[in-house]
Amino acid sequence: QGDACTREHDPEEIWQTTVTCCREVVETSCVTFADVCAIGITNQRETTIIWDRETGKPIANAIVWQDRRTADYCEQFKDRDLEALVSEKTGLLIDPYFSASKIHWLLKNVDGAYEHAKKGKLAFGTIDSFLLWRLTGGKSHKTDATNASRTLLFNINEQCWDDDLLTMFDVPKSLLPEVCDCSADFGVTDKSLFTSEIPIAGIAGDQQAALIGQACFEKGMAKSTYGTGCFMILNTGEKRLSSKSRLLSTVAYRLNGKVTYGIEGSIFVAGAAIQWLRDGLKLIDHAQETEQLAIQTGETNSVYLVPAFTGLGAPYWDPKARGAVFGLTRDTGIGEIVTAGLQSVCYQTKDLMGAMENDGAKPRGLRIDGGMAVNNWVVQFLADLLNVPIDRPVVTETTALGAAYLAGLHVGVFASLEEIAKLWQCERSFVPNLDEGTCEQLYQGWLDAVERVRTNA
Repeated sequence: QGDACTREHDPEEIWQTTVTCCREVVETSCVTFADVCAIGITNQRETTIIWDRETGKPIANAIVWQDRRTADYCEQFKDRDLEALVSEKTGLLIDPYFSASKIHWLLKNVDGAYEHAKKGKLAFGTIDSFLLWRLTGGKSHKTDATNASRTLLFNINEQCWDDDLLTMFDVPKSLLPEVCDCSADFGVTDKSLFTSEIPIAGIAGDQQAALIGQACFEKGMAKSTYGTGCFMILNTGEKRLSSKSRLLSTVAYRLNGKVTYGIEGSIFVAGAAIQWLRDGLKLIDHAQETEQLAIQTGETNSVYLVPAFTGLGAPYWDPKARGAVFGLTRDTGIGEIVTAGLQSVCYQTKDLMGAMENDGAKPRGLRIDGGMAVNNWVVQFLADLLNVPIDRPVVTETTALGAAYLAGLHVGVFASLEEIAKLWQCERSFVPNLDEGTCEQLYQGWLDAVERVRTNA
């Protein structure tokens, strides 16, 4: 729901879909709920819900991670030169993307919300916390360290909610969930939901869950997930790496109280660009058509699509930038525009990798997953452009896999991360084979196009 700047989801629809999915999975798998040893949850990290502790009812729709309504509010803090302080504590930048400004907006714009929050009557959570609350019948108000690290309210150095940041964003501490390890005792499902009580034993934000599903447990290993947006995380080990290139320092995962950090670049629009070409412009009927169109058009496409529909993410962080198409001629057709949409995802990934390299964190290679990872043309162009080998796993839905690994780790299905790492299998590797000069020329065209849409250059 919503326009390019305002995006919301119905929390009740998310809840009903989750319960229905759980029941259908068990039914179609020819098992019973008694056979399920644990549940893992993964979720959109920054999407924000506030609900009534007594009734469990949300006070408003969830504000989605892509939402830009708080851009002006965030600018106020930047104008006061507070971003360096916030970054030191959280590893993040001040941007509408993160949860804090969304919480503030809900408290100030829903009648009575702020007063009820001050009295401890309301609860905040990202989607994981809301689902956990509902699954446990309101007994468990918790989250994990990865989701907490995306709120702009969590100190990733001290691993706790930060009083200075709570004061800064005017968020009552009573709203916040307890922060646990990613693999932990989060509670059990309420008896009324399923035929058995099931332990909930793993939680991680979607991108960190994908990192775990890709078994990127060693320092220097990186994954990139191509869904609605695109998110690249590189494991930086036990030490936090502060970025000079406006990337994010974040909690990669926390197990047995030990934090592993990551550096992340976030692209707001990846698969969403293809959805727009299909549903908005109606240039294609199905996403699967894009691969053949790109093959026919070729890599040396001179049309550039900058999909800044909700601003630009890393490393630009320009919430007011808007999308554009450049290089149109009378010869431009559907193939060129669709190919430009695919290439925009690869160009944005190169932006991220370049920023990581500038921070001294060059990935040793890249493991990819998500919906667009099945497009061979895209993956090959990505390998060419980045000039690194790309590995695609047998299981590309690594976000769900990572959540399952975390739950299994807690209940003893898996003994260690080393055991999980041995389960990873490569379906196909892609190696660079396009001339580096051609790749550089294409990328310079992209950089020129991006400069044209930026408002903070």
